[in-house]
Amino acid sequence: MTKSELSQAFSGGQFEKCLDYLTDQTIWNTPGEQFLTGRQEIEPFCKKIAAYFNSVNTNFKQLNLIENDHCVAINGTAEFIHEGKRVSFISSCDVYEFDLDNKFLSINSYCITERQEKE
Repeated sequence: MTKSELSQAFSGGQFEKCLDYLTDQTIWNTPGEQFLTGRQEIEPFCKKIAAYFNSVNTNFKQLNLIENDHCVAINGTAEFIHEGKRVSFISSCDVYEFDLDNKFLSINSYCITERQEKE
């Protein structure tokens, strides 16, 4: 897979396609939330997120993709719907850094959850 294909898959929650591109040195930083190091920490978290995605209807929209020799940045939105009701809406930006073999060196995820209006 190319860097842009890997980045789009990861940002779109298609983690299974990306697992072989994680290494023991890969880091995944979500500032203010968590910092994971290595496939042994990242893979179980990906599976937990995938299970959540399977429990709701998801609507991912990619807005932009910027790529250079070793990095890809993607921003977009994600809407999560359960039983016909929006449960969450997130704006995000993921910045990916790759080694020469297209393995993930780092993933930096910035997520902003839209505030829910009180009913």
